[in-house]
Amino acid sequence: MKLTNLLPLLFAAVLITGCAPADEEAQADATEDAMMSQRPDAQSPVPADFAMPTDWEIRFDRPSDDYVVTGDTATVDPDIFFTNMTPGWHVTSGPAAIYWHPASTAEGDYSVSSNIFLFDPGQRNEAFGLFVGGSDLAGPDQAYLYFLIRKTGEYLVKQRMGDETADVVSWTASDAIAPWSADNDPTANVLGIQTEGDMISFMVNDQVVHSQAKGDLPTDGVTGFRVNHALNLHISTFDVTMADASDM
Repeated sequence: MKLTNLLPLLFAAVLITGCAPADEEAQADATEDAMMSQRPDAQSPVPADFAMPTDWEIRFDRPSDDYVVTGDTATVDPDIFFTNMTPGWHVTSGPAAIYWHPASTAEGDYSVSSNIFLFDPGQRNEAFGLFVGGSDLAGPDQAYLYFLIRKTGEYLVKQRMGDETADVVSWTASDAIAPWSADNDPTANVLGIQTEGDMISFMVNDQVVHSQAKGDLPTDGVTGFRVNHALNLHISTFDVTMADASDM
């Protein structure tokens, strides 16, 4: 074959090679846009206000006769009140549980944040917050990493593996947390979890309260809320932000 006949083929190969990264980046952007469109939106919860959120799931720590799963359906404990209430969602909890939307996933470098209002908890010092790295959440091998605060101004980082849990950071006081008081009811705190490279950081009201190497901690997967016993909360924001590929 003559060189002149090879030139168009070589030119086409160069074009294809040059376009591949751009095409891959565009495809990644499209995938991320599709995921974002499916994630729950605090400003436009589905369906209307004062209805139970569509497609969210709940799992109690200790399933009982009040929570019976049959196929794809479940009877939720009557003491739980979980409803859309723009902006966001309102939870009045019974047993301790996790709440999640299957489209709310995060992996690699990301940040998850939520503004949560705590209403009068009475004498209870129960905890609430965020979880990340969720997998098999409806199954026997459930796993996730959770970050909680409680009314007295302390935080906890803990890991769940099936029926077992282990402290990553035991209860620790922090001035970053706004404690609940009768003069400050409801009390708002913005919780955040951020991963970057090999590190993970936990934040309250834009202040880092703890940072460490991720190691073997579960950080990639589903993200959502954890609400312990008998709490009255309003969750006004829930944002999942993936790092820009160009910054990685």
